[in-house]
Amino acid sequence: MKRGYLLVFLSASMWGTLGIFATYIYRYGVDSFTMVFFRVLFALMILGTYIALVFRENPFTREKLWFYAVYGLVGVFGFYTLYFYTVKISSVGFAVLLVYTAPAFSVLLGRLIFKEPITPEKGIALVMVLLGVLLVAGNVDFNVSNLALVTGVSTGFIYAIYGVLAKFGVRNERPERVLFMTLLFGLLFLAPFSKFSIPSEAVPYLLGLAFFPTFLGYTLYNHALKEVEVSRASIVATVEPVVAIILAYILFGEALTPLQLFGGALIIGASILVHIREEKGQT
Repeated sequence: MKRGYLLVFLSASMWGTLGIFATYIYRYGVDSFTMVFFRVLFALMILGTYIALVFRENPFTREKLWFYAVYGLVGVFGFYTLYFYTVKISSVGFAVLLVYTAPAFSVLLGRLIFKEPITPEKGIALVMVLLGVLLVAGNVDFNVSNLALVTGVSTGFIYAIYGVLAKFGVRNERPERVLFMTLLFGLLFLAPFSKFSIPSEAVPYLLGLAFFPTFLGYTLYNHALKEVEVSRASIVATVEPVVAIILAYILFGEALTPLQLFGGALIIGASILVHIREEKGQT
């Protein structure tokens, strides 16, 4: 397996733990913006320490500050604001479903910006992914407002934009530093909407949220984008909800239906398809 695909799979697996940590954190009355604020804050502490100890470098940079400001505004603040607002005016299932319209946008953006070819297997994989996510999401209520539809699709588009910006960022910069500066600006945009006090009992779960789906998840993904097309990475990353439902089944005893299992199989099959076809194209 190409190293980049393994990194995408591992990063998506890390993102799949997000819902588990969030479930525990919400039990302590922490609101969404405050949770994301401390998630980013703790991740910055971990990432800054990692960069200083492992690479012996200053995690800060004065170069391309405008780029990181846009990246933080769109990829951190914009994404979570739209996502949580969509959840508020619709449902979690509906919001999750529309987040994973991202691979379709990624294929188009990859073609327009990076000249990545739109191949038949990408089209097949997209159909498999969209159907798979629909089945994994379970009983989704589609009786929602037009506003929810717009904000939900916008969340998927911004999710795709994150990958494009990451691809630009890691070209000539260490992926860890790109992530650090992006999170730093994201933190600044989140601060006005966040509370600055949290129950001490929630801190261990916030640290877990910062370490696994944030520090590990995004660091691995940024490294993967040095090797893998944006469009293919976005398709493989949809294994995230599959990991999420499996963890929810193991930890919380949530029901896991045959249709969800079939949806998960479709998503994994799509990930394998884009990898195998690229490998054959290179031989």
